[in-house]
Amino acid sequence: MEISIEQVSTLSADITAEVERALVGKRDIIEKILTAVLAGGHILLEDYPGLGKTMLAKSLAAALGLDFKRIQFTPDLLPGDITGSYVFDRAGNRFELRKGPIFANIVLADEINRASPKTQSALLEAMQEFQVTLEGETMKLEEPFIVIATQNPIEYEGTFPLPEAQLDRFMIRLTLGYPSLDEEQEILRRRRERRQDDVDIQQVTDGRALVQMRESIESVYVEADLERYIASLVHATRRDQRVAVGASPRGSLALLKLARVRAALAGRTYVLPDDIKEFAVPALSHRLILQPEYWMKQHAAEDIVASIVEKVPVPVID
Repeated sequence: MEISIEQVSTLSADITAEVERALVGKRDIIEKILTAVLAGGHILLEDYPGLGKTMLAKSLAAALGLDFKRIQFTPDLLPGDITGSYVFDRAGNRFELRKGPIFANIVLADEINRASPKTQSALLEAMQEFQVTLEGETMKLEEPFIVIATQNPIEYEGTFPLPEAQLDRFMIRLTLGYPSLDEEQEILRRRRERRQDDVDIQQVTDGRALVQMRESIESVYVEADLERYIASLVHATRRDQRVAVGASPRGSLALLKLARVRAALAGRTYVLPDDIKEFAVPALSHRLILQPEYWMKQHAAEDIVASIVEKVPVPVID
Protein backbone atom coordinates (compact mmCIF):
# COMPACT_ATOMS: atom_id res chain seq x y z
CA MET A 1 0.00 0.00 0.00
CA GLU A 2 1.40 3.36 -1.04
CA ILE A 3 1.47 6.28 1.38
CA SER A 4 0.55 9.71 0.01
CA ILE A 5 2.37 12.95 0.84
CA GLU A 6 -0.69 14.02 2.87
CA GLN A 7 -0.43 10.82 4.92
CA VAL A 8 3.30 11.41 5.41
CA SER A 9 2.52 14.88 6.76
CA THR A 10 -0.20 13.59 9.10
CA LEU A 11 1.83 10.67 10.42
CA SER A 12 4.86 12.90 10.99
CA ALA A 13 2.77 15.38 12.96
CA ASP A 14 1.45 12.54 15.14
CA ILE A 15 4.98 11.20 15.74
CA THR A 16 6.27 14.67 16.65
CA ALA A 17 3.38 15.25 19.06
CA GLU A 18 3.99 11.90 20.76
CA VAL A 19 7.74 12.49 21.22
CA GLU A 20 6.99 16.01 22.46
CA ARG A 21 5.24 14.44 25.44
CA ALA A 22 8.70 13.37 26.65
CA LEU A 23 10.64 16.49 25.63
CA VAL A 24 9.14 19.87 26.51
CA GLY A 25 9.69 22.82 24.16
CA LYS A 26 11.83 20.95 21.61
CA ARG A 27 9.34 20.66 18.75
CA ASP A 28 11.71 22.21 16.21
CA ILE A 29 14.53 19.79 17.15
CA ILE A 30 12.18 16.79 17.09
CA GLU A 31 10.97 17.77 13.61
CA LYS A 32 14.53 18.17 12.35
CA ILE A 33 15.55 14.76 13.71
CA LEU A 34 12.45 13.14 12.21
CA THR A 35 13.29 14.85 8.91
CA ALA A 36 16.77 13.27 8.96
CA VAL A 37 15.28 9.87 9.82
CA LEU A 38 12.87 10.07 6.87
CA ALA A 39 15.75 11.23 4.65
CA GLY A 40 17.66 8.07 5.58
CA GLY A 41 20.46 9.82 7.47
CA HIS A 42 22.24 9.65 10.81
CA ILE A 43 22.14 12.35 13.49
CA LEU A 44 24.85 13.84 15.71
CA LEU A 45 23.60 15.55 18.89
CA GLU A 46 26.28 17.79 20.37
CA ASP A 47 25.30 19.34 23.70
CA TYR A 48 25.80 19.35 27.46
CA PRO A 49 24.78 16.39 29.68
CA GLY A 50 21.29 16.16 31.11
CA LEU A 51 19.38 17.93 28.32
CA GLY A 52 17.41 14.87 27.20
CA LYS A 53 19.43 13.50 24.28
CA THR A 54 18.99 9.87 25.38
CA MET A 55 15.30 10.35 26.19
CA LEU A 56 14.77 11.92 22.77
CA ALA A 57 16.31 8.96 20.94
CA LYS A 58 14.45 6.40 23.07
CA SER A 59 11.11 8.19 22.71
CA LEU A 60 11.53 8.54 18.93
CA ALA A 61 12.22 4.81 18.60
CA ALA A 62 9.11 4.00 20.67
CA ALA A 63 6.88 6.31 18.61
CA LEU A 64 8.23 4.81 15.38
CA GLY A 65 7.83 1.26 16.68
CA LEU A 66 11.50 0.46 16.04
CA ASP A 67 14.01 -1.73 17.87
CA PHE A 68 16.27 0.49 20.02
CA LYS A 69 19.74 -0.20 21.45
CA ARG A 70 22.03 2.08 23.41
CA ILE A 71 25.84 1.81 23.42
CA GLN A 72 27.75 3.68 26.11
CA PHE A 73 31.08 4.55 24.50
CA THR A 74 34.05 4.29 26.88
CA PRO A 75 37.85 4.17 26.32
CA ASP A 76 37.93 0.38 26.86
CA LEU A 77 35.09 -0.38 24.42
CA LEU A 78 36.18 -2.73 21.62
CA PRO A 79 34.83 -3.04 18.05
CA GLY A 80 33.51 -6.51 18.89
CA ASP A 81 31.41 -5.00 21.66
CA ILE A 82 29.51 -3.09 18.96
CA THR A 83 29.35 -5.54 16.07
CA GLY A 84 29.29 -8.80 18.03
CA SER A 85 31.48 -11.87 17.56
CA TYR A 86 31.53 -15.63 17.09
CA VAL A 87 31.60 -17.60 20.34
CA PHE A 88 32.33 -21.33 20.56
CA ASP A 89 29.33 -23.30 21.76
CA ARG A 90 30.63 -26.42 23.52
CA ALA A 91 27.22 -28.07 23.66
CA GLY A 92 26.75 -27.83 19.89
CA ASN A 93 30.49 -28.12 19.13
CA ARG A 94 30.32 -25.13 16.80
CA PHE A 95 30.86 -21.38 16.64
CA GLU A 96 27.75 -19.33 17.27
CA LEU A 97 27.23 -15.72 16.23
CA ARG A 98 26.29 -13.39 19.05
CA LYS A 99 25.12 -10.17 17.46
CA GLY A 100 26.12 -6.87 19.02
CA PRO A 101 23.89 -3.84 19.67
CA ILE A 102 24.58 -2.54 16.15
CA PHE A 103 21.87 -4.94 14.98
CA ALA A 104 18.96 -2.65 15.79
CA ASN A 105 16.84 -0.10 13.93
CA ILE A 106 17.90 2.90 16.03
CA VAL A 107 21.30 2.78 17.72
CA LEU A 108 22.20 5.45 20.27
CA ALA A 109 25.99 5.91 20.32
CA ASP A 110 26.22 7.75 23.64
CA GLU A 111 29.31 9.94 24.12
CA ILE A 112 30.83 8.58 20.92
CA ASN A 113 34.03 10.64 21.30
CA ARG A 114 35.02 8.74 24.47
CA ALA A 115 35.91 5.57 22.54
CA SER A 116 39.14 4.99 20.63
CA PRO A 117 39.30 5.69 16.87
CA LYS A 118 39.46 1.93 16.21
CA THR A 119 36.14 1.44 17.98
CA GLN A 120 34.59 4.52 16.37
CA SER A 121 35.53 3.13 12.96
CA ALA A 122 33.46 0.02 13.68
CA LEU A 123 30.44 2.22 12.98
CA LEU A 124 31.72 3.44 9.59
CA GLU A 125 30.72 0.43 7.50
CA ALA A 126 27.34 0.19 9.20
CA MET A 127 26.59 3.90 8.76
CA GLN A 128 27.59 4.07 5.10
CA GLU A 129 26.96 0.60 3.68
CA PHE A 130 24.22 -0.53 6.10
CA GLN A 131 26.03 -3.79 6.66
CA VAL A 132 28.46 -5.43 9.11
CA THR A 133 31.36 -7.75 8.24
CA LEU A 134 32.35 -10.38 10.81
CA GLU A 135 35.03 -13.01 10.15
CA GLY A 136 34.75 -12.34 6.42
CA GLU A 137 30.97 -12.74 6.40
CA THR A 138 28.91 -9.70 5.40
CA MET A 139 25.49 -9.28 7.00
CA LYS A 140 22.93 -6.69 5.95
CA LEU A 141 21.41 -4.57 8.68
CA GLU A 142 17.64 -4.49 8.98
CA GLU A 143 15.99 -1.48 7.33
CA PRO A 144 15.53 1.18 8.59
CA PHE A 145 18.88 1.67 10.34
CA ILE A 146 19.67 4.98 12.03
CA VAL A 147 22.58 5.99 14.26
CA ILE A 148 21.99 8.81 16.74
CA ALA A 149 25.31 9.78 18.31
CA THR A 150 25.89 12.19 21.18
CA GLN A 151 28.96 14.03 22.41
CA ASN A 152 29.82 16.73 24.94
CA PRO A 153 31.23 19.80 23.11
CA ILE A 154 33.22 21.17 26.06
CA GLU A 155 34.86 18.07 27.55
CA TYR A 156 38.01 17.12 25.65
CA GLU A 157 40.21 15.41 28.28
CA GLY A 158 40.34 11.68 27.64
CA THR A 159 38.28 11.94 24.44
CA PHE A 160 38.97 11.19 20.78
CA PRO A 161 37.41 13.78 18.42
CA LEU A 162 35.59 12.23 15.49
CA PRO A 163 37.66 12.31 12.28
CA GLU A 164 36.30 14.28 9.34
CA ALA A 165 35.51 11.06 7.41
CA GLN A 166 33.13 9.94 10.14
CA LEU A 167 31.64 13.39 10.78
CA ASP A 168 30.76 13.52 7.08
CA ARG A 169 28.60 10.43 7.48
CA PHE A 170 26.20 12.22 9.80
CA MET A 171 23.45 13.88 7.81
CA ILE A 172 22.89 16.63 10.38
CA ARG A 173 24.42 17.96 13.58
CA LEU A 174 22.09 19.54 16.14
CA THR A 175 22.13 21.01 19.64
CA LEU A 176 19.17 20.80 22.02
CA GLY A 177 19.92 23.82 24.22
CA TYR A 178 18.63 24.60 27.70
CA PRO A 179 14.89 24.93 28.32
CA SER A 180 13.37 28.28 29.21
CA LEU A 181 12.17 28.99 32.75
CA ASP A 182 8.54 28.14 31.87
CA GLU A 183 9.59 24.98 30.00
CA GLU A 184 11.67 23.76 32.93
CA GLN A 185 8.73 24.29 35.29
CA GLU A 186 6.56 22.30 32.86
CA ILE A 187 9.14 19.47 32.97
CA LEU A 188 8.84 19.39 36.76
CA ARG A 189 5.03 19.45 36.65
CA ARG A 190 4.83 16.55 34.20
CA ARG A 191 7.26 14.46 36.27
CA ARG A 192 5.24 15.08 39.43
CA GLU A 193 1.95 14.15 37.79
CA ARG A 194 3.08 10.93 36.09
CA ARG A 195 4.74 9.63 39.33
CA GLN A 196 7.63 7.94 37.49
CA ASP A 197 10.73 8.89 35.51
CA ASP A 198 9.80 7.08 32.29
CA VAL A 199 7.30 8.56 29.87
CA ASP A 200 4.90 6.07 28.29
CA ILE A 201 5.21 6.74 24.56
CA GLN A 202 2.52 5.28 22.30
CA GLN A 203 3.55 3.66 19.02
CA VAL A 204 2.36 5.70 16.03
CA THR A 205 3.80 3.71 13.13
CA ASP A 206 6.25 0.87 12.39
CA GLY A 207 9.36 0.15 10.36
CA ARG A 208 7.45 -0.96 7.27
CA ALA A 209 5.38 2.23 7.19
CA LEU A 210 8.54 4.31 7.70
CA VAL A 211 10.12 2.70 4.64
CA GLN A 212 6.93 3.43 2.66
CA MET A 213 7.06 7.07 3.83
CA ARG A 214 10.63 7.30 2.54
CA GLU A 215 9.54 5.87 -0.82
CA SER A 216 6.69 8.39 -1.05
CA ILE A 217 9.06 11.31 -0.40
CA GLU A 218 11.04 10.32 -3.51
CA SER A 219 8.13 11.73 -5.56
CA VAL A 220 8.61 15.28 -4.19
CA TYR A 221 9.52 17.55 -7.12
CA VAL A 222 12.70 19.66 -7.11
CA GLU A 223 13.09 22.48 -9.66
CA ALA A 224 16.38 22.48 -11.58
CA ASP A 225 17.07 26.04 -10.33
CA LEU A 226 16.82 24.76 -6.75
CA GLU A 227 19.30 21.98 -7.49
CA ARG A 228 21.60 24.70 -8.79
CA TYR A 229 20.96 26.68 -5.58
CA ILE A 230 22.00 23.70 -3.42
CA ALA A 231 25.15 23.22 -5.50
CA SER A 232 25.93 26.95 -5.23
CA LEU A 233 25.66 26.89 -1.43
CA VAL A 234 27.98 23.91 -1.14
CA HIS A 235 30.39 25.31 -3.73
CA ALA A 236 30.54 28.58 -1.76
CA THR A 237 31.84 26.70 1.31
CA ARG A 238 34.84 25.60 -0.77
CA ARG A 239 35.66 29.14 -1.91
CA ASP A 240 35.29 30.86 1.47
CA GLN A 241 38.65 32.15 2.77
CA ARG A 242 37.76 31.11 6.32
CA VAL A 243 37.42 27.47 5.26
CA ALA A 244 40.36 25.14 4.57
CA VAL A 245 38.22 22.28 3.21
CA GLY A 246 34.62 22.82 2.14
CA ALA A 247 31.62 20.52 2.18
CA SER A 248 31.66 17.39 0.02
CA PRO A 249 29.06 16.27 -2.56
CA ARG A 250 27.65 14.14 0.25
CA GLY A 251 26.63 17.45 1.83
CA SER A 252 24.80 18.47 -1.37
CA LEU A 253 22.90 15.17 -1.42
CA ALA A 254 22.02 15.52 2.27
CA LEU A 255 20.63 19.01 1.69
CA LEU A 256 18.54 17.76 -1.25
CA LYS A 257 17.08 14.86 0.76
CA LEU A 258 16.33 17.01 3.80
CA ALA A 259 14.61 19.69 1.70
CA ARG A 260 12.35 17.10 0.06
CA VAL A 261 11.35 15.66 3.44
CA ARG A 262 10.65 19.13 4.86
CA ALA A 263 8.37 19.82 1.92
CA ALA A 264 6.54 16.53 2.52
CA LEU A 265 6.10 17.27 6.23
CA ALA A 266 4.43 20.52 5.21
CA GLY A 267 2.10 18.58 2.90
CA ARG A 268 3.74 19.87 -0.29
CA THR A 269 4.78 17.83 -3.33
CA TYR A 270 7.43 20.37 -4.32
CA VAL A 271 10.46 21.99 -2.68
CA LEU A 272 10.75 25.70 -1.88
CA PRO A 273 13.97 27.69 -1.26
CA ASP A 274 13.05 27.95 2.44
CA ASP A 275 13.21 24.15 2.73
CA ILE A 276 16.86 24.31 1.66
CA LYS A 277 17.77 27.33 3.79
CA GLU A 278 16.27 25.71 6.90
CA PHE A 279 18.75 22.83 6.79
CA ALA A 280 21.86 24.51 5.36
CA VAL A 281 23.51 25.03 8.76
CA PRO A 282 22.74 21.62 10.38
CA ALA A 283 23.60 19.76 7.17
CA LEU A 284 26.81 21.58 6.18
CA SER A 285 28.53 23.16 9.20
CA HIS A 286 30.02 19.91 10.59
CA ARG A 287 31.47 19.06 7.17
CA LEU A 288 33.79 22.11 7.08
CA ILE A 289 37.44 22.16 8.12
CA LEU A 290 38.19 25.73 9.15
CA GLN A 291 41.39 27.71 8.92
CA PRO A 292 43.47 27.44 12.15
CA GLU A 293 42.59 30.94 13.38
CA TYR A 294 38.92 29.89 13.63
CA TRP A 295 39.43 26.61 15.49
CA MET A 296 38.82 28.07 18.95
CA LYS A 297 35.88 30.27 18.00
CA GLN A 298 32.59 28.84 19.23
CA HIS A 299 29.97 28.21 16.52
CA ALA A 300 32.38 29.51 13.86
CA ALA A 301 31.35 26.88 11.28
CA GLU A 302 27.65 27.56 11.85
CA ASP A 303 28.21 31.31 11.47
CA ILE A 304 30.15 30.80 8.24
CA VAL A 305 27.40 28.67 6.67
CA ALA A 306 24.74 31.16 7.82
CA SER A 307 26.67 34.00 6.17
CA ILE A 308 26.96 31.99 2.95
CA VAL A 309 23.18 31.43 2.94
CA GLU A 310 22.72 35.20 3.22
CA LYS A 311 25.07 35.92 0.32
CA VAL A 312 24.10 33.27 -2.27
CA PRO A 313 21.24 34.54 -4.47
CA VAL A 314 17.96 32.69 -4.00
CA PRO A 315 16.29 31.57 -7.26
CA VAL A 316 12.81 32.87 -7.97
CA ILE A 317 10.43 29.95 -8.54
CA ASP A 318 7.13 30.42 -10.39
